[in-house]
Amino acid sequence: MGLRSLAYAVYERQISRALPQDRIPQHIGVVVDGNRRWAKLAGTPTADGHLAGANKIVEFIDWCAELGVPTVTLYMLSTDNMSRSAEELDQLMEIIADTLERLCESRPGGRPVRVHPVGQPELLPAPLAERLRCMDAELAQADQEPAVHVNVAVGYGGRQEIVDAVKELLRDAEAQGRSISEVAEELTPGSIADWLYTRGQPDPDLIIRTSGEQRLSGFLMWQSAYSEFYFCEALWPDFRRVDFIRALRDYAQRQRRFGN
Repeated sequence: MGLRSLAYAVYERQISRALPQDRIPQHIGVVVDGNRRWAKLAGTPTADGHLAGANKIVEFIDWCAELGVPTVTLYMLSTDNMSRSAEELDQLMEIIADTLERLCESRPGGRPVRVHPVGQPELLPAPLAERLRCMDAELAQADQEPAVHVNVAVGYGGRQEIVDAVKELLRDAEAQGRSISEVAEELTPGSIADWLYTRGQPDPDLIIRTSGEQRLSGFLMWQSAYSEFYFCEALWPDFRRVDFIRALRDYAQRQRRFGN
């Protein structure tokens, strides 16, 4: 190990030990950004960037399990990304499927990882959509508490999530024989939240975006109303454990006001 690497390892241990356990986020959202730029800078095919990013995802979930973060939502593929070339999408879908399999097979701390798809499965290739549904069902039936619950946002759009939630709310009301007027009179933010893709889960405490971009790009638009944001310059494949710990340290030092 070189002097620089040794210095980083010592620094990482120091700030890791200083993290207050009662200030660890219970839900972290991550905008996984920078794979294509990483590949371009490296002078390699775009698929290599996506593969490097996939490897980082598996590593990142291990970090979350180790540091006690129980829920993670990964923004892997937006509805806007679906307009990319057919060749890139085919490669990306294969990499995503392989990554999900690796997550399901991993057992950080001896416990399984639960993979839960969020998004529009009808936009995905049928084999991938079906595999996502099977993974979710299989791990939902597991007796052991998961090390990390991982929401995988694939074919996801924040506006569409809210539209889908309202549609489901109205369909449920119709099934109960309730009128539109009754629904409108009783409608609350909680009513809509009950039908979001992440229903039953806490809203994200912290959202991290890599690659230096400082926007949400439609990620968890409803759930992030009171989230804290952390923007990191590193491209996703270059995101290090020390970068993650810095984000957690920054979060722990903030005073959350929840609109007050």
